Parts: sequence; C-alpha cells; structure tokens
Amino acid sequence: MKYFKPFIKGIKKPFKVLKIFLKQKAGWLDMPKILPYKGYGNETEVFIQGMVIEDKGLAKPKNKHRFWTNMLATIKRFSGDEIPGVAVNATFLGESQTVETDEWGFFSFHFQFENKQDELLTKERHSIHFELLDEITENQPPIHATGEVRIISHRQKRIIVSDIDDTVMISHATQILKKLRLMLLKNALTRSPFEGVSKFYAALCAGKHQTENNPFFYVSSSEWNLYDLLEDFFHYNHLPKGVFMLRKLESSIYKFWKSGGGSHEHKYEKIKSLLRFYPEHKFILIGDSGQHDPEIYSRLAFEFPRRIETIFIRKIRKRTFIDGNENVGEKLKEIHTSYYEVQNTHEAALAAVRHGLIDESYFK
Repeated sequence: MKYFKPFIKGIKKPFKVLKIFLKQKAGWLDMPKILPYKGYGNETEVFIQGMVIEDKGLAKPKNKHRFWTNMLATIKRFSGDEIPGVAVNATFLGESQTVETDEWGFFSFHFQFENKQDELLTKERHSIHFELLDEITENQPPIHATGEVRIISHRQKRIIVSDIDDTVMISHATQILKKLRLMLLKNALTRSPFEGVSKFYAALCAGKHQTENNPFFYVSSSEWNLYDLLEDFFHYNHLPKGVFMLRKLESSIYKFWKSGGGSHEHKYEKIKSLLRFYPEHKFILIGDSGQHDPEIYSRLAFEFPRRIETIFIRKIRKRTFIDGNENVGEKLKEIHTSYYEVQNTHEAALAAVRHGLIDESYFK
C-alpha cells in the first residue's frame, strides 16, 4: 500500500493522523471520497475548495425517517475521518493543477486566466473535474468528482450575502437544548425555513426588473460537516442556489453541539474577502440579531463605505446589538447604507420594495 504521507507529514495533529494511519494498516479505512464545494469566480480568477474524506455513507433524507436515523446521520457527519496529505488534481477550462490536502483533509484551488474571459462568460456556471492521485485503500478504484463554480461578471449589479441559522433556517442557535433537538432529530426535509423566506430570496435574486439574477453567498458559523444537510435543505425549500462559506470542521463527535458557535470572526473575514474580490459590486447583507451579525455587518459597511447597499437584520432578541451600540443605523445612513431591523420576512419585503430591490408585484 502506498499511502503513508499523512503519518509522516501531519505533525500538527499527531493523534488524528495516527488514527488514520492505523485504520489504513488494519484495513478499516473506508473508501475515500472527494467532496467538492461550490466555487466562485470572475472574468479572470476562480476559487474552489473541497475535502477528501472517508465515505460516510449518508443516505438522502426522507420525511418518514425515524428519529434515530436522523441522529445517526448527525453522528456520522461529525465523526467521519478527513484524509490529510493526499494529492488531488483539478482540471478546469483545459488547465490542470495538483495540490495536497491539509491536516483537515481540505484542498483549495485558485485558477488565474489571462485570455479566457469570453469562455468564462459563456455561461453562469461551469463544471470542474477532480481526481484523487494517491492510493489510500486496497483495490481502490479511480476516485473522481465534479464540482461547480459560479462566474459573476462585472456587469451584474449586486451580490447578496445571507447568514443561515435563524436567518433562513430555524435553528435556535442561542438555545442549546432546542438546537440539539433540531440537530439530532430532524433532517433537511423536516427542518423548517422562516415563513416566506424562499419567496423573498427569489425576489431579491430577480431584482427590481425581475431579470437581474443576482448571485447569493451563504456565510455561516456552522461547520462544513453540515454541508450535505444545507445543500438538501436549500434545494427542497426552493431557495436560490448559492455558494456556501462555512467554517472548518469540528472533527470530534463530542463537540458537535458547539456547531455554529464561536467568535463569528469567520463571517467577517469571508464577507470582507468577497468585497475585495468583487470591487465593482454593491452588496446586500442579511442576518439576525441572535449572535453578532449587526456588529459584523455594520463594521464592514464602515470599512467599505458605499459598497454595502442594504442590511437586513431579523430581530430575534430584545437587544439587537450585543455591544449596546443601538444607534448605528443613523451613522450608516451617512455612508449610504440602509439598515432595517425586521420581525419577519414580510417586513423585510416591504422595505425591499421601498428601497427598489424587488418589484411591487411581490405582494400581488
């Protein structure tokens, strides 16, 4: 067997790497799988990332799944093994790159093009093909996967960035017991979106003249462990297809209950990177007051004046700003950022019509 690199190179996480190595030597390591996440780009650059993981055998969710089936799926998401130190090749528009997965099993590709603008702009979404170059298990067949990148041209008017937990999907992120109940007992079909959110997001995607096709990014403090659940949830609830930007995995099943917690600085950094990568676009930011979205979004608005067109905050706690700065809305007006605190999606839609973000026919 050829696969020894994780044991040699993974010095930073010795116990984790030793576990993979021993499973491999004992023949207990299941077939590897390439899991690409949706990528994004512009006329000259493309970013896409993903993971090489032990195939967890997660079945597609069903409405009639028993609660223990859903519980087992959650356990699998947070207990599977990611495979570090293996080579992955990506081919996109005739160009090829090879990288090694990091200590968490992640890979990341950055393609740069000088003379392929016309080809990139021929369609909104492009396929990118991946191949695992290392042998990890005995009698391993060729391991391939196909990912997708969204190309956003400078001609598109705005980009919409939305939080997920307690903004799109009811998660009770600040109430541990309720959050655990949802994570353990529900699946993508039985988790609930907020009323009207699918229609509202579709309207924002279409824009004022219903022809804009504004792109969506979904930035969350949830971990990549939940990627399959989120993909299915968004599909089943007819939410606009978008690029997910989540956090690195919590590899321990004993820590899954902390999912979505932390400092949330990750969201700030991800949105900041988008503002820099798409300097000609206006942004709409959507979040909730359960954690730190108001502080993060207003901080970004002041750092990038006139770039963030509108902020929508679903108010789920009495005090919106955890730091006590409740008058920030007035200051945001000075930099031409509209700030709306809303109790529900209907209120957000009323504000969006007034601001010229969606068409009045939304209410007909």
